[in-house]
Amino acid sequence: MNIEIGKPVPAFEVNDQSGKLVTSKSLLGKKYILFFYPKDDSPSCTKEACSIRDKYKDLKKKGYLIFGVSPDSEKKHQKYIQKYEFQFPLLADPDLKMTKDFGLYGPKIFMGKEIIGVYRTTVLVDEQGLVTHIIDKVKTAEHADQILELI
Repeated sequence: MNIEIGKPVPAFEVNDQSGKLVTSKSLLGKKYILFFYPKDDSPSCTKEACSIRDKYKDLKKKGYLIFGVSPDSEKKHQKYIQKYEFQFPLLADPDLKMTKDFGLYGPKIFMGKEIIGVYRTTVLVDEQGLVTHIIDKVKTAEHADQILELI
């Protein structure tokens, strides 16, 4: 992992589902949550994103912006957002640059086999761009509650 609590978040520049550029610089002065997940519309990823959708108001009340991050395209993100009525943007990282810069891509065990993929991880960042929390043991169906317990 290239992220550490108390250290600056790795610099990033990625587009959201509508092609709008989101950067670590543009988010300075704001608290935000980045939840990295492997794939739009897969069962576990959908449970995780729907958990955040269902508690979105509670997370917003705590003053956080929320972004999902996956290797999917902007177009695929648009369909996913529409299908599940997500109120938060999804960041497209098809070249995996952002995911790799955060150290969240590599070998992992999936269904008993070793594969290369995205490490399901959530990163909370403060107004100064410093990492405040890292959740690397994500409970997909209760993920929003995991975040709310920390903040």
